[in-house]
Amino acid sequence: MKPVKVGICGLGTVGSGTFNVLTRNASSIAARTGRPIIVEQIGARRDNPAADTSTTQVTRDIFDVARNPEVDIIVETIGGYDVAKELILTAIQHGKHVVTANKALIAEHGNEIFQEAREKNVVVAYEAAVAGGIPVIKCLREGLAGNQVNWLAGIINGTGNFILTEMGDKKRSFEEVLAEAQALGYAEADPTFDVEGIDACHKLTIMASISFGIPLNFERAYTEGISRITPADIQYAQELGYRIKHLGIARKTDEGVELRVHPTLIPASRPLANINGVLNSVVINADAIGETMMVGPGAGAEPTASSVVADIMDIARALATPEATPNPLGFSEDELQSTPVLSIGETLSPNYLRIHADDHPGVMNAITQILSDHGINMDAITQKAIRESDGFADIVILTQTIKESELDKAIDEIESLIDIQAPVTRIRVETMA
Repeated sequence: MKPVKVGICGLGTVGSGTFNVLTRNASSIAARTGRPIIVEQIGARRDNPAADTSTTQVTRDIFDVARNPEVDIIVETIGGYDVAKELILTAIQHGKHVVTANKALIAEHGNEIFQEAREKNVVVAYEAAVAGGIPVIKCLREGLAGNQVNWLAGIINGTGNFILTEMGDKKRSFEEVLAEAQALGYAEADPTFDVEGIDACHKLTIMASISFGIPLNFERAYTEGISRITPADIQYAQELGYRIKHLGIARKTDEGVELRVHPTLIPASRPLANINGVLNSVVINADAIGETMMVGPGAGAEPTASSVVADIMDIARALATPEATPNPLGFSEDELQSTPVLSIGETLSPNYLRIHADDHPGVMNAITQILSDHGINMDAITQKAIRESDGFADIVILTQTIKESELDKAIDEIESLIDIQAPVTRIRVETMA
């Protein structure tokens, strides 16, 4: 059959990895798709020594690739927003299918991009945009298509997971481990997207849309980072039988959909609590399958390229039967539901509270009275040893399930007490039930 011709835009980590996988595994890829897949052209500002492109046409203008009539599929790996969006829309206008690893672009502009693709009857595929080499998009959109997804929870940023793992295992501070993550190349010079949860929120937005049949709602999601977590919090959580992980959580409720990224206590016995280092993992709970879990590398040249190439192969197969072009979110456009996204104040969960206070008589009673006044029951309360560094003590409380907005009121009152020396640390608890 006629070869499928690919144009790769961007020759950084993912672009070079994609080129290498396509060329190295060309014969097995052709055997699986029934036709050869070749790299027709590369658009990149500079060469990359990780990829030998000496026999491939290279242009410094990525838009040359988007307009090239010989190219069937554009692979976008340049990242960012404006230029990447213009590139993808240009490729779509020229009737080309698109494969992208750009989670930020899909999460924030996917609704528009998908609409343009529908009008031109082309595919936009984005498996590599979520969890790198883990095929979670295909799992949700295809493997679990017959299920009603109840909830999903994932460690979907390797940098944050590395930092929390090192803080817990070696009792190191956030600042110290972040500096090491930057030195190792796990974190950018500006680590905001990773440590403040924005990267994870992009990925969660995409998974939630596929899971629940809703438009992409990045701007409605709640995001909280890990910079306030201390080694003491990790130790106290372990003493209570929990681990702290930075999770993306999406849940369908009678009132709407929860979309939230934040540090979370999860029971130490849960497999997800024991995913460490830079690994990613996603747990999905659905009516027919029950619970399933995927684990793997969330970044890196060839793990991410594995997902990019899988998308290319899917499109190559679909080219033989174009009427089978899949919907990007797995639902027909007119079947997407305008389900409300709940604010974080409307969600319910148990909570871990760490309160730094003067060791005066009556402080514990004052705190418990405030919680009682707001109808908040406790599963555990303990006062830790007085810190030699400042002479104050930590009071650690594990609450029962409570509405977030009600707990906020109680925390405000606690922080107004004269004996409270710092803002209350609050970490939500997920039992994964």
